[in-house]
Amino acid sequence: MLLEVRDLHVEFHTRDGVAKAVNGVDYTVDSGETLAVLGESGSGKSVTAQAIMGILDVPPGKIAGGEILFQGQDLLKLKEEERRKIRGAKMAMIFQDALSSLNPVLSVGEQLGEMFTVHKGMSRKDAKARAVELMDTVRIPAAKERVGQYPHQFSGGMRQRIMIAMALALEPDLIIADEPTTALDVTVQAQVMDLLAELQREFNMGLILITHDLGVVADVADKIAVMYAGRIVETSPVRQIYKAPAHPYTKGLLESIPRLDQKGQELYAIKGLPPNLLHIPPGCAFNPRCPLAQEVCRTDVPPLYEVSPERRSACHFWKETLNAR
Repeated sequence: MLLEVRDLHVEFHTRDGVAKAVNGVDYTVDSGETLAVLGESGSGKSVTAQAIMGILDVPPGKIAGGEILFQGQDLLKLKEEERRKIRGAKMAMIFQDALSSLNPVLSVGEQLGEMFTVHKGMSRKDAKARAVELMDTVRIPAAKERVGQYPHQFSGGMRQRIMIAMALALEPDLIIADEPTTALDVTVQAQVMDLLAELQREFNMGLILITHDLGVVADVADKIAVMYAGRIVETSPVRQIYKAPAHPYTKGLLESIPRLDQKGQELYAIKGLPPNLLHIPPGCAFNPRCPLAQEVCRTDVPPLYEVSPERRSACHFWKETLNAR
């Protein structure tokens, strides 16, 4: 097992109160495996990733409990200097907005080369040569000529490839991709996802893919974890969750995907809004929006029921959801 997150809790202390952004998250990732973490904005996907990477803003953020085991070592017990040695070298992150994540006053070659000068002690000349190799790896045309160019001189898709190259630079064991295809057109999205999948197979990396788009992960993920209001509400192998979701929230996400056989029809939308994390509803957090909600949903927090040996659902009525057509 490459990564194991156990009962992770993250809070943000604000003037208005304590926002419970992550509430007891558990998931695992093996070498060579892709875990897709899905959910609407504000569900806790990115905050969980930031806690794993050790880049959470503290304050106002605070890890209130849990364990993050990476290759058997609890990252939360390490000093910052030790965490810094792991970041980049053993685990890396691809951010969703490449333009704001890249330094606008440094060439892409300098930014890629910095990984090797800092972590490997390479000379600037050798680091530049490795930067060109990385740009070739992520299929940026004319890499040798473009290594001296700046982020604004690349298209959105090319900038995202540069971010992938930076993540791959030191051949980490785990990559976290946070909404890597946001703001890209559909054709470029497919190219970026295909590239990620191909590189993952080549380097046998674990990959956590964070997204709100179920359509993006269908062909690349091995298993899916669906988050809502800071909790995992369903986990499943990818094919099973598409065939028959076991949580009303997952079912709603699937039904909201545009389909070719519904041309001209109004798109389905889950009613209501995600809860305010300062005031999460009692019982199941999804109950105000759930079509199956009953009194027990408003009083009792559902555990992760075992649907099958590989599936879990945090719904009191998972059987009814699973059997619904």
